[in-house]
Amino acid sequence: MKPTSVSLIRANSYDQDSLYLALENLLAPLGGIAAFVKPGDRVLLKPNLLTASKPEKECITRKELVRNIAYMIKAVGGKPFLGDSPTFNTAKGVAKAAGYFHIAKELDMPIVELHSKRYQTENKEFQHLLLSKEAMEADVVINLPKVKSHSQVTLTLGVKNLFGCVPGNTKAWWHMEIGTSSIHFAKMLVETARTISPDLTIIDGIIGHQGNGPSDGEPRYLGLLGASQNVFALDRVIVEILNVDPNLIPTIVAAQQLELCPELATINFPYLRPEELKVFDWQLPSKYIPLDFGLPNIVRSTLKSLFLRLMKERIYSSTEKIN
Repeated sequence: MKPTSVSLIRANSYDQDSLYLALENLLAPLGGIAAFVKPGDRVLLKPNLLTASKPEKECITRKELVRNIAYMIKAVGGKPFLGDSPTFNTAKGVAKAAGYFHIAKELDMPIVELHSKRYQTENKEFQHLLLSKEAMEADVVINLPKVKSHSQVTLTLGVKNLFGCVPGNTKAWWHMEIGTSSIHFAKMLVETARTISPDLTIIDGIIGHQGNGPSDGEPRYLGLLGASQNVFALDRVIVEILNVDPNLIPTIVAAQQLELCPELATINFPYLRPEELKVFDWQLPSKYIPLDFGLPNIVRSTLKSLFLRLMKERIYSSTEKIN
């Protein structure tokens, strides 16, 4: 069986021309963008569009990276579109405030809101998940996370970025449903990533976000880009680069338990190895926020009931339309 490959390179600038060359170099060992996108393919680009209110914090995927990947897709005949489901605001609202609109206009790239549909999973613990039909029905999904610390899951990388393909109230419902069980929440995140199964993940690590992420930390220059067809392998490698104990990262623990995360020794590195990019003073969160945000039981129970009713109405409505 062909080993999993993780491509790692040094990259020190978001300058359009130098970044384009860096991305070409990054993807070359994986076959280039043409190995993933064929003429006519509808390609979802899934950046981290958490918020546009803190640009100085470097807590979202940089628009320059998205622009270059979209340009590459169009160059091989693909049809890119941008989608996300931010916790606050809408994808279009955050994208506009973050400066994505001129890129979308330049490349004739739609920015879409994500809508729920029920999908079966391979995990009996969840049975089904409400996921973005736009993601599930795309010909190609390219996942574009940011390297960030996170006050609820310690680090948010490729797997956690795909939680943005869980639309609207469903994300809030999961926080209420899970309570304080980080491993159960992580298993849901891992199952979401496995079900969406991104064709390619490219992580923005030129400037990361450390400390009390996902938005209240600080920028941290790392000078790297990483890419892989295997989102679980790429996450494990980034954890190694940041010199963080993988046992502290619930999504890594869950992926290992589900036998989805390969051992480092089995991963092929066509360029740099993790030890050549190692960081020894990356800051993890100094404060942790409960997954249910520490809400009282009665409030959490009420919100769970509300979200469940809204989700059932959404499922019923979508079923009616299908029939």
